[in-house]
Amino acid sequence: MDEKQLRFLVALQDIDNMLQESDTEKELGFKTEGPDKLLAIRKEVAEKIDMQMRRIYERLHEKYRRAVVPVKDDICLGCFVKLPTSLTGRGKENIVIFRCENCGRILYWLD
Repeated sequence: MDEKQLRFLVALQDIDNMLQESDTEKELGFKTEGPDKLLAIRKEVAEKIDMQMRRIYERLHEKYRRAVVPVKDDICLGCFVKLPTSLTGRGKENIVIFRCENCGRILYWLD
């Protein structure tokens, strides 16, 4: 997977999580400022992501708070399942999008 695309996916996930937190703060009665700015930034970042990858992300983000997760020591840090060796060897190249066979999250490898 293109490293820029991965960075944009992670940034989009962070923005989405901040927006969710601001919604929670509103429900609790706290005054929140900035969601409009976050939405504008989200739109900018989302436009830089490939359409197919963005659709995959959006579906996963509806299900999981973290749709894009790292792999550490051949373990998906979303569901904590050890990945098969056939995936871990190819995944370190980060050429194409890889997904966890157990939870379906988008994976990236930590150096």
